[in-house]
Amino acid sequence: MSSHREAPEISKDPVADSSDLYAFVSPNHPDTVTLIANYVPLQLPSGGPNFFEFGDDVRYEIHVDNDGDGHPDVTYRFEFTTEITNPNSFLYNTGPIESLDSKNWNRRQFYRLTRVADGREHVLAHKLPCPPCNVGPLSTPKYHDLVRQATYRLSTGEKVFAGQRADGFFVDLGSIFDLGTLRPFQQLHVAGKKIFKAEGEPVNSLDRMNVHSIAVQVPLSRVRRKASRYGAADRASVIGVWTSASRQQVRVLGDRVAADTAAGPFTQVSRLGNPLFNEVIVPMSRKDLWNTLPPTEDKRFAQFVEHPELAALLPALYPGVFPNLDALNKSKKPRADLAAILLTGIPAGLIDGFTNTTGDVQADMLRLNTAIPPNRKPDRFGVLGGDLAGFPNGRRVGDDVVSISLRAIAGVTVPLVDKAFKPDAAAAAVTPGLSAADVTAPFLGDFPFLGTPYDGFGNPPAS
Repeated sequence: MSSHREAPEISKDPVADSSDLYAFVSPNHPDTVTLIANYVPLQLPSGGPNFFEFGDDVRYEIHVDNDGDGHPDVTYRFEFTTEITNPNSFLYNTGPIESLDSKNWNRRQFYRLTRVADGREHVLAHKLPCPPCNVGPLSTPKYHDLVRQATYRLSTGEKVFAGQRADGFFVDLGSIFDLGTLRPFQQLHVAGKKIFKAEGEPVNSLDRMNVHSIAVQVPLSRVRRKASRYGAADRASVIGVWTSASRQQVRVLGDRVAADTAAGPFTQVSRLGNPLFNEVIVPMSRKDLWNTLPPTEDKRFAQFVEHPELAALLPALYPGVFPNLDALNKSKKPRADLAAILLTGIPAGLIDGFTNTTGDVQADMLRLNTAIPPNRKPDRFGVLGGDLAGFPNGRRVGDDVVSISLRAIAGVTVPLVDKAFKPDAAAAAVTPGLSAADVTAPFLGDFPFLGTPYDGFGNPPAS
């Protein structure tokens, strides 16, 4: 998965588990950038009587680095509080919820939004309401209206939303984690020989599941650094983005009278930049550590980027299919292509008309060149498909990041740094075989872009 349950400890704390991060120039407002971070993954729609929500004791943040040092220059911080309307009812709602101030809605959640920049905190909004979870057609009959009511344009230019959405990530988990089985790929013919016969069609394991999203659409002028700080206009348009969740260091469990309380400074428990970084690159013994560190410490993990375990597994899982990759692995040459893509950004000169480098500091961030306009006809393979507005230039909701990442690890991107290397014929065909079309809830054409969450009444559909 992109980052669902990707480390042992955070898998026990889903409320603070960052599962996906998106950063892209807004297609209908190209003078803004849209930043979306998903939390609370793997939500079954029928979650009552206690439906999913953000944690009141978790600090959720989206960070932007605009000068290439791996430290946040702009942070959007979301902090939540929950209120119960009727303390004598066990129900989430006692009638239809048709507005955010409905008396029928018993458990409401609000958030404070703070912008941190230049060492100063500026509270942008004090008590913005979230929409309810999508309970069902009787309880939330006009869910689109509730989402519209919960989407706010602030006087400072930002548009914000926080609430439940459909999980837009698509992956065949049952296949991939069964020793790297890629069902459609294994049915291909490579060099005239069938690789292997895999039974069944790929299945989107996350379809009909929900997440909770924090989303902000920001004017570019609010996240970019002036060109003079870089001395180069092309790098001034590049930002690095990551999200984090933090908890206070001390939790005191209450007795029958007192409630649980938290105290002390906040400490980071979850982090996400590039999809699949902690999931696939970082070894099991260090995943929990990685989640607690800032991006400036990612030089500690550079060796796992330059010599990824998965690159060595592909020739072993598919004998004779990846001979060139196998030879590259055995040469022990560091994968400079992957280090550029994941840790520094791609410098100018490697891809015509493109760069998203942030400099020499090695840090896992989604790097987005905000000077590249949105593509009216996006290619799901992003930069690999010739679409410079897609992953790994930021990440759009429909980008096929699993296939892109697998193909890069398989060697497709090695010629960027080594013209003599010839990728194996199979490298450009590696895929789990899924796309945005395998997400039942379609993506939206406007903010907050992720689809309407699945309701508990109709999902799973009645047989």
